[in-house]
Amino acid sequence: MAAASSPVDSAPAVKTAPPVSAAFDLSDPPVIDGFTPLSRHKEESFKDKFIRKTKENPFVPVGCLGTAGALIYGLRAFKQGKTHQSQMLMRTRIFAQGFTVVAIIVGVAAAALKPRQ
Repeated sequence: MAAASSPVDSAPAVKTAPPVSAAFDLSDPPVIDGFTPLSRHKEESFKDKFIRKTKENPFVPVGCLGTAGALIYGLRAFKQGKTHQSQMLMRTRIFAQGFTVVAIIVGVAAAALKPRQ
């Protein structure tokens, strides 16, 4: 019985990659139909960003300051041996933390519901 042989191409096809440009220029992104990129904010310093975020949701910094103040005064009262005052200030700290978390959630929800410009 003779084995049937089929013609086999011994030279595999070589695929060449398209030429690659030297570098991708971020200042001139490619244009894609139906896609409009978001405008990038200018580079802002920590102070500018803090002021902008505080104006967007002023209750978060208030809650953070309240939390830090209650913690500091509570620890000071604990060190001085004023246990009742220390306990009350630790409960105040928990309340202030809760207030801050609620302020963050409300701020995120408000930002999500705000229509885009």
